[in-house]
Amino acid sequence: MSITCESEAKVFGAWHKQFRHQSQSLNCSMRFAIFLPQKATSSDKVPVLYWLSGLTCSDENFMQKAGAFAVANELGIAIVAPDTSPRGEGVADDDGYDLGQGAGFYLNATQAPWQAHYQMYDYVVNELPQLIEANFPVSSVKSIAGHSMGGHGALTIAINNQNQYRSVSAFSPIANPSNCPWGVKAFSHYLGDDKALWAKYDAAELLASAPMALPMLVDQGDADSFLEEQLKPKALVEAAQVHGAKLQLRMQPGYDHSYYFISTFIGEHLRFHHRYLSA
Repeated sequence: MSITCESEAKVFGAWHKQFRHQSQSLNCSMRFAIFLPQKATSSDKVPVLYWLSGLTCSDENFMQKAGAFAVANELGIAIVAPDTSPRGEGVADDDGYDLGQGAGFYLNATQAPWQAHYQMYDYVVNELPQLIEANFPVSSVKSIAGHSMGGHGALTIAINNQNQYRSVSAFSPIANPSNCPWGVKAFSHYLGDDKALWAKYDAAELLASAPMALPMLVDQGDADSFLEEQLKPKALVEAAQVHGAKLQLRMQPGYDHSYYFISTFIGEHLRFHHRYLSA
């Protein structure tokens, strides 16, 4: 459970830090970033928002581009951003940007050569929170959010582990990966041909199959070039209606898939989570 600090920077009187540790789940060295608000002290532990980033990203994209720190500091919310996949020598990879390192899809791979390292679901759900709670002044109260591939991860992890989180939000999530090119490619390689196993990692399939009690906020830009082919928010809405899940989908006119979009609405997402983290 030992961690090593690789960088730190003061921001809004609070701290952003990067750490590295040896992951048992992923069988490799992993880096994560954490934002600790001023309220985080040994006598005043704060709740955590876990942020999952998208394809080709790392722990740095959200922390550097989202502009979340002022509001998170005001609200007293810590933010933890893991990397998007295992990395390093000996970790399986692919020439495509949408498979392999940088494209872990937040699942537990079952197929060779991926299963040796690509256990991101276990890492995010179990190992990382245990590590964070053991080493930082945070409580076990947490929510989860993400963008694109990370939005897919946030939704599926929250739906599958409703007792562990207070709320979930996403920007431009891959809502129905079993039926889009990104998801079919990733699932075929990581999980094989078992479509029943695919459904465990598909937010639309999960919402249609069982009740979801957690509040969900999803923002989607209507100028997103990936909207129709890859993201499929309509499938998410239709699935949520089956069991009356508390989904708020906001189509945002003129916004694309970028961090300009995320930075515009991240404050609203943080305040959404704060309502449930502070309850």
